[in-house]
Amino acid sequence: MTEITDTPSATGITNGQAVLAATPAAAGGPEHVSEPTAYDAILLAGFGGPEGQEDVIPFLRNVTRGRGIPDERLEEVAHHYRHFGGVSPINAQNRALKAALEAELARRGIDLPVLWGNRNWAPYLEDAVQEAAAEGATNLIAIATSAYSSYSSCRQYREDFARVLDATELMDTVRIDKVRQFFDHPGFVRPFVDGVRDGIARAIAENEGLDVGTELRVLFSTHSIPSSDAARSGPDFRGFGEHGAYEAQHEAVAGVVLDAAWAELLASPEGAALQGSSKPAWKLVYQSRSGPPSMPWLEPDINDYMNEELAGGPTRAVLIVPLGFVSDHMEVMWDLDEEATETAQELGFWSIRTPTPGVDPAYVAGLVDLVLERVQGTPVADRPHLTDIGPWYDVCRPGCCENVRAGFKPAVAGLAP
Repeated sequence: MTEITDTPSATGITNGQAVLAATPAAAGGPEHVSEPTAYDAILLAGFGGPEGQEDVIPFLRNVTRGRGIPDERLEEVAHHYRHFGGVSPINAQNRALKAALEAELARRGIDLPVLWGNRNWAPYLEDAVQEAAAEGATNLIAIATSAYSSYSSCRQYREDFARVLDATELMDTVRIDKVRQFFDHPGFVRPFVDGVRDGIARAIAENEGLDVGTELRVLFSTHSIPSSDAARSGPDFRGFGEHGAYEAQHEAVAGVVLDAAWAELLASPEGAALQGSSKPAWKLVYQSRSGPPSMPWLEPDINDYMNEELAGGPTRAVLIVPLGFVSDHMEVMWDLDEEATETAQELGFWSIRTPTPGVDPAYVAGLVDLVLERVQGTPVADRPHLTDIGPWYDVCRPGCCENVRAGFKPAVAGLAP
C-alpha cells in the first residue's frame, strides 16, 4: 500500500493515500464514491459453516485459526452444531440468498454474475476470486453478509479479501470494492419493522389484557464483541462513545424499527384498541459471548437481562428481535431459539423470536440497490438511510475497526491502516 503523505486531515483522512486493490474511482479513498464504476461480478462473502458432523471441528479450527485453541475447548462449542446434526444452516441460506440476488438482478435486466465465497468453509473466498479471474472478471463489488461496523463484521472481511488476493497472486489483477455497511438501509430495516409490528400484534392477541406499555418488552439482540473491539469500531473522529459505532448503530436502528412498527400498528385496523397506549419499552442486549471471563465483552447478555432485570416485575411477554443478524444461522437458532426462549419460559414469559431478513424481497432488493449505488456513482445526498449515522462510507476510514489483539493487517476497501 502506497502512502503519499502522512499528514491527516481534520476528518482523519490521510490525503493522497491509496486504497489497496481498489478500482480507480475508489483508489484515492473518498468517503463516498460518486464516479460510476463498471463491475464484472458481485462477490457474496459469507462466514461459512459445517455441513456434516465430520466438518464441525475442522470448521471451528478455521474460525479460531491463529489463536491456539485446543480441540477439547472447540468441542464445547461444537455441541451447538452437533445438536443440529453437525449442519449449520448458513451455507444453505447463502445459496438461497445468491439465487435470490440472481433473480432480482435478472428481473431488473442487470447483467452481473454473483460469485459466492466463505471465510471459514467451502466454498472459500479463494475459490471465488480465482473463478472470477479465470472468467476475466477483474472488477468485483463485494457484499459481506453483515450489516454493522466492527472488526469481525467488516474489517475482517476486508482483511480476508486482501489475504486471498495475496495468496492467489491476484493482487495486481483483481480489484475488490465493497458496498457500504447497510445497517440503516431501508431494505435491511424493513423485515425487522414487519417482524416487530406483527410480533406486538400477536403478543396482544395471545395475552388477554396485556398492557403493552408496561408488560411487553422488546429485546433487540446482537452478537456481543470484546469491549476493546467495540471501542474501536468506526472511525475515531465520529466520536461515538465508549462502545463505538457498533453499539451506536444498533441503538439507532432499534429505535427506528420500534418507532416504525408502532406507527404502522396504530394505523392498522387493530390499532384502534391501542389509542392512548404507550409503545413497549426496549433494550439492546447481547448474546453468543465466547471470550475468556477476564476479557470484558459488551453486556447485558440477553439471558442475564431477563433474569436480573425483568424477573419479578410487571413483564408478561418478551419479543426477541435478532437485530444484529441477516439470517437464521447458528447463533440465532441456538442462542435465541433455544437458550433465550428457554430462559423466557422458565420466567413465565410469553415470547416469540421475530424473523431475520433472510431472502425477504425488500432485503434482496436493497442489496442490489447498494451495488447500483456504486455502478451509478449515486451522490451521497441521494442514498437512502434511516438514521442520522448513515449513509455509511464506501471506503472505510483510517484506523477503522482495529483488532486490538491482532493489530492492523492489509485490508481492501479502506484507507490504511
